[in-house]
Amino acid sequence: MVPSDSTVRVRFAPSPTGFFHIGSARTALFNWLYARHCGGTFLLRIEDTDRQRDTEEYLQVLLDGLRWLGLDWDEGPTVGGPHGPYFQSQRGEIYAAYLQKLRDSGRVYDKDGAVWFRVSGEPALIDDRIRGRVQRLEEKDFVIVRSDGSPVFHFVIVVDDIAMAVSHVIRGEDHLSNSSKHVELFRAFDRPPPLYAHIPLILKTNGPGKMSKRDSGALIEEYQRRHYLPEAVRNYLCLLGWSPKNDREILPIEEIIALFDLPAVNRNNARFDEKKLAHMNGEYVRALPAEEFYGRALPLLREAGLLAGAPTEDYVRSVLALCQEKLRGLEELPHFCAYFFREDFSMDENGRKKIFAAGDPAVRVREFLAALGQWNGEWTENSLEQLLRAFAEERGRKTSDYVHPLRYAVSGQTVGPGFYGMLTILGRERVLDRLSRFPCH
Repeated sequence: MVPSDSTVRVRFAPSPTGFFHIGSARTALFNWLYARHCGGTFLLRIEDTDRQRDTEEYLQVLLDGLRWLGLDWDEGPTVGGPHGPYFQSQRGEIYAAYLQKLRDSGRVYDKDGAVWFRVSGEPALIDDRIRGRVQRLEEKDFVIVRSDGSPVFHFVIVVDDIAMAVSHVIRGEDHLSNSSKHVELFRAFDRPPPLYAHIPLILKTNGPGKMSKRDSGALIEEYQRRHYLPEAVRNYLCLLGWSPKNDREILPIEEIIALFDLPAVNRNNARFDEKKLAHMNGEYVRALPAEEFYGRALPLLREAGLLAGAPTEDYVRSVLALCQEKLRGLEELPHFCAYFFREDFSMDENGRKKIFAAGDPAVRVREFLAALGQWNGEWTENSLEQLLRAFAEERGRKTSDYVHPLRYAVSGQTVGPGFYGMLTILGRERVLDRLSRFPCH
């Protein structure tokens, strides 16, 4: 049973200064999971005080990515919808009031046009929910308002966490070094800091170092563009630093919410594995209900121009039903099934080399074409399979000696959906025509 603690309030506080990095998405996800696990509140707070780097484009990419992943936030001003995110650029009066409190208590001073915070010199003891007890000391005074009047990150996030009653700060391990500054500020406002939980970093697939925006697979919009299922990406991100502890990997989000808790998050950094994510996405695609798969696939076929010949809905559904079980991802669908919809399909060159390396495939294609032309059996999967098996046996060959060149002749591919199902859907006339034209496609 999921515990309920409505006092749990967490926040995701990104800056709209670049595309949506997978590490930021994982941070948002872990905050969202913890809020949902506890029955608490998930806040979205946009740190848009960098006037030179913040852009509307990056903000939209961020919001679209969160919605795509299903990470809904719970409250905020009405800007942008019923629960628009909080924007730091709209909270200047709040920051000014808190700055005045620091002036009144003598904890700040002006130097070189900027406002500096005066540290206490006392160590900060942090009971991190993931990393255990951590002691840090902030030794030097630091700027909290720049000379141009803009507030610094360390100041505004503490003010916002106080004003929004944030109970837990769940963020990347690379922010642990900032904790001493933040604890100093909480003390200066005579407020207890939130509970901290610093999650492990995501390392790049190959080699040492944190995954950067330049690494392959690092941006959420890349997966949106490639038609990954958001459920698959979200599921994979859950496993980057957390595990259900029973060797299961593909879990419904409701079960993940029930199981997720901060003590179960690993301390060790997580290695990003693009191949594993692609595999998991394929598992999700193949498990889609037929109607949902049809709804997701149809726009891709239409965009690729494969529906220009106005095939019947029954025909399209038959093709998709046959292809779904072999598909590795929606991204490959148009290429995977193009030969079902057009006659000018491409012939895979690597496949051609492979087929011809085993001897002249045209001989075997012509042999079976002659038998097929004289055959009056029912054009069904079972009948075609029985015909080919008997035909191969009569010639002392394996069935696969014919299946591979025949598949290549009618589809231009050496792999694909079920062979006999493919022949059945294409129909007698098209199969005979393609076989008769091989290898001159």
